[in-house]
Amino acid sequence: MSQTAQDQVRRLLALVPYLREREGVKVEQVAKDFGVDPTTIVEDLNVLWFCGLPGAVTGDLIEIDMDALDGEGVVHLDNADYLSRPLRLDTHEALALIVGLRTLREVCGPQERDAVERALRKLEDAAGDSVSTAEQVEVQLEPIDQALTDALNMALRERRRVHLHYFVPARDETTERDVDPMRLVTAEGHTYLEGWCYRAEDVRLFRLDRIAAVTVLDEPAAPPPQATMRDLAAGLFQPSPDDLLATLELSVRDRWVAEYYPMETVQEMTNGNLLVTLRVGERHWLRRLVLRLSGGSSLVSPVDLAEEIRVEATRALGEYDEPGADVPSLEP
Repeated sequence: MSQTAQDQVRRLLALVPYLREREGVKVEQVAKDFGVDPTTIVEDLNVLWFCGLPGAVTGDLIEIDMDALDGEGVVHLDNADYLSRPLRLDTHEALALIVGLRTLREVCGPQERDAVERALRKLEDAAGDSVSTAEQVEVQLEPIDQALTDALNMALRERRRVHLHYFVPARDETTERDVDPMRLVTAEGHTYLEGWCYRAEDVRLFRLDRIAAVTVLDEPAAPPPQATMRDLAAGLFQPSPDDLLATLELSVRDRWVAEYYPMETVQEMTNGNLLVTLRVGERHWLRRLVLRLSGGSSLVSPVDLAEEIRVEATRALGEYDEPGADVPSLEP
């Protein structure tokens, strides 16, 4: 599995306290504990060698004994005492961690769940009054079969391939596919398995509540070098060929859609409108989008959904023709 800059940063943050507790540890042991090859750890140490507090000069940077590293294959770290200071969290940081751990508790495996519970109890004890604020935050996730979650966590932990029976709403069919798991992510109330899909020959996200069955295979998970985890800062939904292809005609007032959502094609029309195509993961999401648009915009395809939306919009407008119906006012 290829390593991203985010992977390295996360590893470096954990590497310093690890090395402080294990003076003279072998590079091979470090690599084994972090689940990477020794070359990756050496690359990390070369980066760490130039790290320190903001504004630090050469003598204030973290020190790595490169001679011992090259000659004996052991790691000696020094000049990082400031990292041993106790962590202090403000109210907002403590609240975010508590809510995050409560969310993680719902999706992690049985082995990890004990560690999450212990960490959560310690954090809640230390947070004091922040806990009462956290109680007001409701975490809503789609119900997931615990056996399914446990199986996927085991596959991730043991780095094993899985066979999925997966429902694809855009095609209204259940597919079978082999997947090399990479991680579980939770976003917008749903939990997803991200992994290399051998059917699509690409990285895909699979909603856990759409996995009808999972089998953990004896074959090891081995995503190819090009398999990289998506940057969720760019948004959870990133179109794939498996998604429904929709065509919209957008009026001038609704051009924002072409700027806000990823488009497959954008074409200027002679009447000033835009003809666009985009991939859609959910038909009901597309229905909501079209009903939000102005009267000058319309869904061109899929035709059956366009007709459903037309009927729904006509029925909604008809409600205002009923005697005594409250007609929305346009007055400010």
